Amino acid sequence: MNDHGSMVQTQRLAADTAGLAHAAAILQGGGLVAFPTETVYGLGADATNAEAVAGIYAAKERPSFNPLIAHLDSIGAAEAQGEFDETARRLARAFWPGPLTLVVPVAKTCTISDLARAGLDSVALRVPAHLLAHALLEKAGRPIAAPSANRSGRVSPTEADHVLGDLDGRIDAVLDGGPALVGVESTIVACLGGAPRLLRPGGVAREAIEALLGQALESGAEPGANPVAPGMLASHYAPRARVRLNASAIEPGEAALLFGPVRPSGIEAARAVVSLSENGDLTEAAARLFSSLRQLDATGAKTIAVSPVPETGLGEAINDRLRRAAAER
Repeated sequence: MNDHGSMVQTQRLAADTAGLAHAAAILQGGGLVAFPTETVYGLGADATNAEAVAGIYAAKERPSFNPLIAHLDSIGAAEAQGEFDETARRLARAFWPGPLTLVVPVAKTCTISDLARAGLDSVALRVPAHLLAHALLEKAGRPIAAPSANRSGRVSPTEADHVLGDLDGRIDAVLDGGPALVGVESTIVACLGGAPRLLRPGGVAREAIEALLGQALESGAEPGANPVAPGMLASHYAPRARVRLNASAIEPGEAALLFGPVRPSGIEAARAVVSLSENGDLTEAAARLFSSLRQLDATGAKTIAVSPVPETGLGEAINDRLRRAAAER
């Protein structure tokens, strides 16, 4: 169900040439396809298309914009999206394809959307080992964001039937590749300078990683750092400007972030004006949220005044993110 309350017909696609081609075409067109990896079934969308990524949040009813893992078909494709230091390269060569996610700095050539990265300057990347997933990624020809294919807070799915039990009518298709073999999510390791950190245990054991590197992994996020991976408390990009919420009027010199057709009083004196969605579409608003904040922050305005956004559907996640951006710091 999308933010307008409509349902889509979810197709169950066979793991054959025709099924793969159809799944890849849906992803290339901005749709949602669940597919198996060796860990669990992921809910895939084109990671370079912010509106497609917003569809993931809508389908999952995810309460906040956490960073999403982008899946790729090769190490080379991953290196175009993130900057790999020697530690990250060693881990990639040893454990990819496989159930390991690496969080690395964003590369200058990165095409993964702000929304998939939750506005961060890092990116979570994985090359899955599942043959069907690999074939789909190769045919789609782009990074695919894919959190677990279940509604937020529910048990991760390891079969196509599990996916349909949660998301039937909410996504375009599920590519049925049989049961996932590992059954737990990928291990997440951050390589962001300094010692590598284990952010989430998963399909690759800590001991195997430490044996390869010849050193112990740090555990958890650095104290006071913004979480950079799924499964961690969401606190993401905050603009330099102060953020003022639920603004019914714009003060002179403020930057204005609008939603819907309403034009607040004082808009003529705004330093800059950006609309998340002039027609009040929450999916469009979610897709534009991070880029709009960056655009207004770049104007040098000391305050960004934000029009009210409804708390329904994706509005809950948008408001969650805006409240974090507006928090004292």
